[in-house]
Amino acid sequence: MKTALKSSDKIAVPVIIALSIAVPVIVLVLMLLPERYNIFGTDSMTFPLFHGILNFLTAILLIVGYFFMKAEKYVQHRNTMITAFGLSAIFLVSYVLSKISNEPVPYGGDGMLRYVYFFILITHIVLSGIIVPLVLFTMYRGLSGQYKKHSKIARWTFPIWLYVAVTGVMVFLFMMPYY
Repeated sequence: MKTALKSSDKIAVPVIIALSIAVPVIVLVLMLLPERYNIFGTDSMTFPLFHGILNFLTAILLIVGYFFMKAEKYVQHRNTMITAFGLSAIFLVSYVLSKISNEPVPYGGDGMLRYVYFFILITHIVLSGIIVPLVLFTMYRGLSGQYKKHSKIARWTFPIWLYVAVTGVMVFLFMMPYY
């Protein structure tokens, strides 16, 4: 049985899909820039430290939001998750600015730690691309009152988003000596 799309879905779904494609493409293009333009005159540690803090706070908010949901405190859950989304949006804008501003810094570790770092980094990068549409659809479904759909997708979004936030902090900690 085919279900009719809500009128808001006819706008939101294509916008979410477009953003889900545009964001990783923009980040990839910026990473391949032949020249950097340090717009804010920052040193190489400024953006990564800010990103580490944003990821840490996002992870905390995700956990708190999860517990609010389990306690059926839905208003607090909504507000906490909106705040986590806001921090993630700030992170994304800042990350784009950092790619324009600073040359990539190579990881200098060796031995087993190098393998651990690259495993964390690669899974973090792959899941960062996947999390964009998941978060956007989860937020849209929750805010538009489509709670069954919200709940279904949130089961996937929450652990992946939390993993991305936590591994974002871990990548910063691994890289800190090299900034």
